[in-house]
Amino acid sequence: MNKILEFETYLSISQTKFGIYLLDTKSRNNLYGKEITFEKTNFINYSHLKQFLDDNIFRIEKLVGKFIENIFIIIEDDNILNTQIGIKQKNYQPSKSKVYLQSSITNAKDLFRENYPDEKIMHIIINNYLIDGTNYFYLQDNLECEQLNLVIQFKSISNEIMYNLNKLLQNYQINIIKFLDGNYVKNFFNKDMEISKMAFDILNGCNANEVMVVQKNTKNLGFFEKFFQLFS
Repeated sequence: MNKILEFETYLSISQTKFGIYLLDTKSRNNLYGKEITFEKTNFINYSHLKQFLDDNIFRIEKLVGKFIENIFIIIEDDNILNTQIGIKQKNYQPSKSKVYLQSSITNAKDLFRENYPDEKIMHIIINNYLIDGTNYFYLQDNLECEQLNLVIQFKSISNEIMYNLNKLLQNYQINIIKFLDGNYVKNFFNKDMEISKMAFDILNGCNANEVMVVQKNTKNLGFFEKFFQLFS
């Protein structure tokens, strides 16, 4: 290929299907996509997954003319943990609600890690804001408050699964950038759409209530993106 495209590689793992996709991030079209289906299993068959990767990694690398270095994992598994934590924050000097958002989410994240040390957080989603007794589905801009209550949802995967998948991908010198909950990704859109495109949109902040992890030293960020740097 003469033209170098900006692309991302996604690996989808479920109890009935493996899929791998090369997404052109400019056109949002898959340049490559391969799926295999099988009878439902209660565990990840790593030997079958390795064979699937053997059959497809080289083809993708040949297509783009360079090695795959990074990959995103979209995983659907019955063992994915969904946990909700409620946080109450009293502001003794009433101020803008956003001022107190940072410490509230940090406290919730620390509490989660303390109680679930064997879990890797995939998503942090704010399901509800209770500001001075009024419920909001989104944080209101420039809203002064005395009390901020949050319901925060954590979606996580076991460190064991994360370790095994990292070990498998290391055979191809591929680094896992992020794990995504496949059921969350699909249910957020609730429409017929390729899983790689849905995952791309989730990763790029289409859910305004998800705490996104971004790289540090990024210029021209909005409030939430600047705040989310604290979690990278």
